[in-house]
Formats: sequence, structure tokens, C-alpha cells
Amino acid sequence: MSDLNLEQVRDTMIAIAHEAGRLMLAANPADIPSGTKLNAVDIVTEADQAIEKMVAGKLSTAFPSVAFMGEETYKPGMKLGPEPTFVVDPIDAKGTTNFVHGFPNACISLGLAIDRTPAVGVIYNPWQDLLFTAVKGQGAFMTRGKDTSPRRLPLAATLRPLTTLGEALVGVEWGSVRDGPNFDVKVETFRRLGASKDTGGAMVQSMRSLGSAALNLAAVAAGELDLYWEGGCWAWDVCAGWCILHEAGGRMVSGNPGDWTPEVDGRVYLAVRAAPSGQTEIVEEFWKLMGDGRMDYSS
Repeated sequence: MSDLNLEQVRDTMIAIAHEAGRLMLAANPADIPSGTKLNAVDIVTEADQAIEKMVAGKLSTAFPSVAFMGEETYKPGMKLGPEPTFVVDPIDAKGTTNFVHGFPNACISLGLAIDRTPAVGVIYNPWQDLLFTAVKGQGAFMTRGKDTSPRRLPLAATLRPLTTLGEALVGVEWGSVRDGPNFDVKVETFRRLGASKDTGGAMVQSMRSLGSAALNLAAVAAGELDLYWEGGCWAWDVCAGWCILHEAGGRMVSGNPGDWTPEVDGRVYLAVRAAPSGQTEIVEEFWKLMGDGRMDYSS
């Protein structure tokens, strides 16, 4: 993959994540100037920008040969290349909304992609002192609070098979764009997921919105969610979580029907937890439920 020491990368990322966490906890959102990028629900604060600047500086000092892609420094048209690249969200995009409201589901998401494949992932939620880490080929782990013994993911000692959507807990998010054809696909899919089977729905056990793509992916990796379906997020939202999910035995496919090998910056995702059986079947059931619905974020 490269001559990088991935364990060293992970350990550096963990130290940076904890420093970023201290900055988040020290900030009073009510006193931080904020603005919007796309619309009133696409929020950015000075804290996002300050944390990304700190992260970029420390990573470039430690690993000067590695490229950098961050949410706050992204320029339209940038694509993730094959070269080793840090892929960073300083305060996970939807998590920024949680941050400004004081809702304790926000995190820093630090990923390393090599050859467009997630190789290292670190996600840290400082409000819950919850840390998720993974290195390609070495498994995924969770550490909470003062417990210094990382727990291997998924958390369950015995994994349940994935049977049908009707027995699933599914992670979803509304996203920042609240009109247009992609939003229509989301709303219709939400309806079909929740509707009774008598009306052609899946009647999933329930749906959850943690408000952070990274934390949704970590929850699937941990086995706390069965699936997470998303359209409209970016490489920095999913790179770290994708690595953690894969190392926990989970699977990432496209959120659009038929694509089993999506790109990290493909923007449409369906994450499935580890299971002794049923991963392929539940993906196909989800895609069938969508019918002709497809999301397109190429423009």
C-alpha cells in the first residue's frame, strides 16, 4: 500500500483527536460566530475551521508526504486520488448542528486513504469520551471513558444473522438539501422503510438519526445499528468510519441499487453490520424496496 507505518499514523491521529476534543469541549457554541454554506441547516463555525487548521498542521508536520483533504478546505472539483491522503472532518458535518445545539453526538473524523481505499480510521466523540479506531488488516476497536482496554468490534460476543428489514434498526439522515429529486427519493424510501407490510413497506423496527455520518458508521461497526443508508455526504464523512466498519466485519455498498463496490467519494452509501449470514440478502432487500429510486450527487 505504501511505506507509511499505519500504526504510527493511527497513534498520531488519536493524539490529535483528543486535542481536538478538548477544543470542542472548551468552546461555548453560543459564543462562536457561525455561518452557513449551502442553506440554513448547513452550518459551519469558527470552531470547525480552527480545528481543521490545527489537524492539518499537525498531520503535515508528522507526515509531510501525505496529501490532505478536509471539509473546510475542500474546493469544488477536488477528487480523492490514489496517493496517501488524510481525509478529515473536524466536527462531523451534521454533527456541527449537534455541536451548536449542545446535543452530545458530535465528533472528529480522521481517515487515511491509500489507493482510494480507507486504511486508517479514528473517530472521537469528546462529550461521551468515546473513541473508535481501526487499521487495515488489524481489526476495529472502541474505548470509552477511563476504560483503557479497547473492546474489539462488533461488541456482541455472538452475532445475530441478518434476516429481514422488518427486524432491523436502520440509521438514516435528512441531509442538508431539503428539496429536489434526491430529497424525494429519501422521503419515499423513509416512508417505505417505516410503512406497514400491508401497504408494501418493510416496517423496520425503527429508524435512528444520530446526526453524524461518522457516528452512524461507528454504530453499525459496533453492531448497535443493523444498517445505515445515506446520500449526499462526502469522503470526509465516511472515510474513517468505512475503515472501522470494514475491520469490524461490516460491509459498505452503494446506497443506490446494483453497485456493490462504491467509491469512497461516491456520496451514496449503505453500510451493513457484521453477521454470520444475511449481509447480501438484506442489501438486495433494501435495494428492492427502493424500486426505481436513485440518488444522483454528480453535479
